[in-house]
Amino acid sequence: MVAIAGGHGKIALRLAERLSGRGEAVVSLIRNPDHADDVLARGGRPVVCDLEHAEVPEVRAAISGASAVVFAAGAGAGSGAERKMTMDRDGAIKLLRAAEEIGAPRYLMISSVGAEAPPAGDEVFSVYLRAKAEADAAVQASSRDWTIVRPGHLLDESGSGKVRIELDSFRGQVPRDDVAALLDLLLAEGRATGRILYVNAGETPIEQALDAVL
Repeated sequence: MVAIAGGHGKIALRLAERLSGRGEAVVSLIRNPDHADDVLARGGRPVVCDLEHAEVPEVRAAISGASAVVFAAGAGAGSGAERKMTMDRDGAIKLLRAAEEIGAPRYLMISSVGAEAPPAGDEVFSVYLRAKAEADAAVQASSRDWTIVRPGHLLDESGSGKVRIELDSFRGQVPRDDVAALLDLLLAEGRATGRILYVNAGETPIEQALDAVL
């Protein structure tokens, strides 16, 4: 079973559809009960759990039975600096602690390019990158079999199934379809454990691009 936090997000819905399509059970954590039907339509089982305000025991109950956990949540566009910390940082760490407590070995983190060297300052995007960096550091220090994925600018256009994956930071843009496809592949195999992967649109089929960088 795979638990996805931020289950109504654009990447999360795409990932749930892929996972359920190959027979995986998917639990999708959502904040708004009105989003349940959208999650069900993509093959996920919706569980209402407001990751921003829930305590670790509540999160633990929501993901109980999962062998892999994906952090695909976020404060979202238009949110202020405070919510970047309470959601993008603290929410990810709560999910991580819950994963540790239930013994889920696999933890996938959707981060962002720029988190490797977040800027100072009070601008919301700077705070967002620092929140991501601090959450990533907690994941790296954990005992989970973790992989951190840092895409560039995310697009809603159809994926091409072709990407560029690097171990070092680079800028670009990438369809959410292709990020979901990469996450699906990472959940199906464990070779990327302990790696930070940067991904953007490219010319190489996803599996081949992953093979090359690993």
